[in-house]
Amino acid sequence: MSLQQQLAANDIEWRRDEYEDSVEFVSDLGPQGQSAVDVVEDTVIVIAGDEQYEFDADLGTDARAFINNGVLTIEVDG
Repeated sequence: MSLQQQLAANDIEWRRDEYEDSVEFVSDLGPQGQSAVDVVEDTVIVIAGDEQYEFDADLGTDARAFINNGVLTIEVDG
């Protein structure tokens, strides 16, 4: 299942932004209290408040993920 399908399956609204040298998946998780994200090999682990999500994705070696003010961004070099 693709990253996009996994986000949709968890009722997480997202958008995909393509740039010259990268692709970003962006989702506003809202005010969920403490939030954190980490990329471990091909898995993105997101903790937002009391919820935890794990997304398996072939992100490549240069994937980065971060949360700022409840907005999750997963960036992949393209």
